[in-house]
Amino acid sequence: MNSSEILAQLTDILEQRKGAAPESSYVASLYDKGLDAILKKVGEEATETVMAAKDGDAEKLVYEVADLWFHTMVLLADQGLSAD
Repeated sequence: MNSSEILAQLTDILEQRKGAAPESSYVASLYDKGLDAILKKVGEEATETVMAAKDGDAEKLVYEVADLWFHTMVLLADQGLSAD
């Protein structure tokens, strides 16, 4: 599976979570809390990414960037957009 297929699959899952009960998944709970909660999470993850880069910890940086990408995709989906 290539990276564009993985992004498409993740986008599909994020769309499915929009209609799910908040207690059924982390993403569904973020959607339920609304845009401000999603933006707060993106901001937190961005800050953690910057801190990991400043610390020079490559493993932690990769982890934080992945977390930032994920939450950014949640934001895109919330706004009716996708990674495409």
